[in-house]
Amino acid sequence: MNTVGAGSHVRSARGAGIAAVDLPSPRALVIVPTYNERENLPSLAAEILAQSEAFHLLIVDDGSPDGTGQIADHLAAGDPRVSVLHRPLKAGLGPAYIAGLTQGLSGGFDYLLTMDADHSHSPADLGRLLAAVHNRGADVALGSRWAKGGGTAGWPLLRRILSRAGSFYARVILGLSLHDVTGGFRCLRRSVVEALDVASIRSSGYAFLIELNYRAALQGFKIVEVPIVFTERVMGTSKMSGRIVVEAVYRVPVLRFTTRRALARAAVLR
Repeated sequence: MNTVGAGSHVRSARGAGIAAVDLPSPRALVIVPTYNERENLPSLAAEILAQSEAFHLLIVDDGSPDGTGQIADHLAAGDPRVSVLHRPLKAGLGPAYIAGLTQGLSGGFDYLLTMDADHSHSPADLGRLLAAVHNRGADVALGSRWAKGGGTAGWPLLRRILSRAGSFYARVILGLSLHDVTGGFRCLRRSVVEALDVASIRSSGYAFLIELNYRAALQGFKIVEVPIVFTERVMGTSKMSGRIVVEAVYRVPVLRFTTRRALARAAVLR
């Protein structure tokens, strides 16, 4: 099987030179989808904004009944680097990210980052992801649990096995040379988001994250994996469901046969 994105275009990145952003004035938008995350959002927002003046925060709330949206509005009223996108209904992770990425492009940001709202992704790693793209020439930087130096905290053995198996399944079928295909912590150049035509993606949960990686690899973008430690949430309720897992399983083979055509159509329309 041919491997998409092999060789120097996909590798792990860590160590000297990646921990800090030192080139002039990047504008980076951190997109955080939320649904019932009132316990986590205030502290997460504070940690994100404390990392660097380069980071702005967009909270995409899907009509959380627990008042997360109102908390987000309060945060935005107190800091010009925070904005909120309210969506009326819970429509899935993929559509939330698409809405956030689209708004980020409209806002003129140079880099777009995505992360979870439950502290499973550490804001302390945002600088390393941004530096991998802004300083070191990558087009996409993935926060990777399964690259050398990465890992998880608070996960039982069965969950680690299932996560690795999911990445292996997608990697083999799609020909991706990535260790972690299903992670949601990443940094993308603006030009990448524009080229990937994210508005045409129909996947929702983990399948959306897989499709984003696959489209980037098919377009020949340089992808690096930055080792992270993924920490199990302490507060709130996980949004994982059997439906999300099933979607990822059946969508992966479909992506192999439909994604190239979708990108070709998008290129003609641009």
